[in-house]
Amino acid sequence: MRIEITKGKTEDFIRITRTNGAVADTRFPKKGPFPHDLVHVVVEEALQLQQGFWGTIAGGRHPEDIQALAAALGHASASKAEVPDPSIIELIQAERLVECFEAEIWGGPAALDDLQSVADAAFSQSRVPRIVLTEAGVAGIRARLARLSAEWAALPVGGKIAFTWTA
Repeated sequence: MRIEITKGKTEDFIRITRTNGAVADTRFPKKGPFPHDLVHVVVEEALQLQQGFWGTIAGGRHPEDIQALAAALGHASASKAEVPDPSIIELIQAERLVECFEAEIWGGPAALDDLQSVADAAFSQSRVPRIVLTEAGVAGIRARLARLSAEWAALPVGGKIAFTWTA
């Protein structure tokens, strides 16, 4: 599956081309200096999450359907705290970790123990198993995010970053 994330002025755009040739397009508002769904690519590939956001998209879902899917299958929220369906565990784990790494993009890196503690609190609140982070794994994620952040910042409006999702 090919993923293209295009830089816009007030929102960014995603084009997904599936292996069967089907195309799905979506847009999303700017949230910080770097696209949220691009952080998903880095985190999910590094941690080999097969059923995170991009794995779910590769499985045939449209990106705009993910929030409703998670809510329907028991994603814990303030109004609905249930143990989520096993089919969305990695989706939720990925989201919690992406939030942790986004916080680092905005505010700087944390010590591994602190990053793990924040992730563990998020996993617990979401009622999903923890993912143990390692120094090497976190260093790889941070390095790739730093490279891509610099690449993204240098892109003009209309420029894009593309990936092939194979996980």
